[in-house]
Amino acid sequence: MPIHDYRCTACGQQFELLVRSSTPPACPQCASTALEKLVSLTAPPGRSQAIIAAGRRAAAREGHFSNYSRAERSRLK
Repeated sequence: MPIHDYRCTACGQQFELLVRSSTPPACPQCASTALEKLVSLTAPPGRSQAIIAAGRRAAAREGHFSNYSRAERSRLK
């Protein structure tokens, strides 16, 4: 079930909605089904080195090593 971005042509509300193929989407504010499908923004890849490094720095500041693999954790202790 994909998430799509919509704009309601009746009330102007813009929202994301998890859409099932069997259910027509409706505006959560006014329940209108007159919707305009928008182009969704793409999410950055979650495996970039900068994102991993930032997560590891935050984990180290907080005193846990949840962002490290088991092998890496055994070398840190």
